[in-house]
Amino acid sequence: MLLTASPHGRWRAWRRGRPFWAGTLLLLAGAELVAAPLAPVRILLGLGRGGIAALGLGAALVLAGLSLWFLPHAHHYIGIHAMILAVLAFPATNLGGFLAGTLLGIAGGAMGFAWQPGTGPAPGARTPPPPRAMAAALPLVLLTAHLAPAAPPAARPAAAAVPPAVTTTRFAPDGPVLARVVELPTASGPLRVMALSMRAASLSDYRLRTRDGTGHDLTLGAGTLRLTGRVTLYLTRFSGCVEGLMCLTFTPDGLPVPPLVPPLVFLTDVTAEQALVTSDVLVTDGLDLAAEPRR
Repeated sequence: MLLTASPHGRWRAWRRGRPFWAGTLLLLAGAELVAAPLAPVRILLGLGRGGIAALGLGAALVLAGLSLWFLPHAHHYIGIHAMILAVLAFPATNLGGFLAGTLLGIAGGAMGFAWQPGTGPAPGARTPPPPRAMAAALPLVLLTAHLAPAAPPAARPAAAAVPPAVTTTRFAPDGPVLARVVELPTASGPLRVMALSMRAASLSDYRLRTRDGTGHDLTLGAGTLRLTGRVTLYLTRFSGCVEGLMCLTFTPDGLPVPPLVPPLVFLTDVTAEQALVTSDVLVTDGLDLAAEPRR
């Protein structure tokens, strides 16, 4: 006698053969971004570019969620780009759907990237949660730990009251970036800055221009600059083009950097006001230093 699976069994088999819950989170993220601009035309016009960007990014996240369902073999590619879209939604829309859309998108993209096809447990067998589930939840764990109250940090070195100007053609951090707003001590009092913490970072065509207090402008340049080991950049202003596409400007009191930036995101044509940099190791190629009379 031929036995056929019940509709519930077929549904369960279909769901387990793809990153179903990752796709669901991306659908929710896209719907959350789209919900705010889907208002009367008068309100949509008032939202301006942010409303249009929310519609576009929301639709892209919905498409990413559906792609995880129906194209599970491309889950790595889809997951990475979904996280990038979710981060872009933070500055480009209404703070990423008041942060909910960005967090859902990052979680869904991470789960989609970490998903692996499996054969499933034997009937009646009980297995512990797979390690990849923990990997998928890592971005949310990092964000929760980062936003939770922490012990008072060790005293930071004093920064220049007037941060030097920095330019680089490409800024590529290794791994995720955690961002927050802190205050640095200076000779003129506390200075509010954005603190970007990461495992390592590479900068191309690095140029730093500062003043030495003797009437000269000092220029420090390097063909490449590599920072590794507990890297933190303290910036009062940060401008660049995400993935070379969308150009944004971040400031502590205006638009701060999103609290969690996923891996593989890089910026081009970067200009910044750099109050301080801390790193265990710094490696340069083509270092040069020049002094010019102040104009």
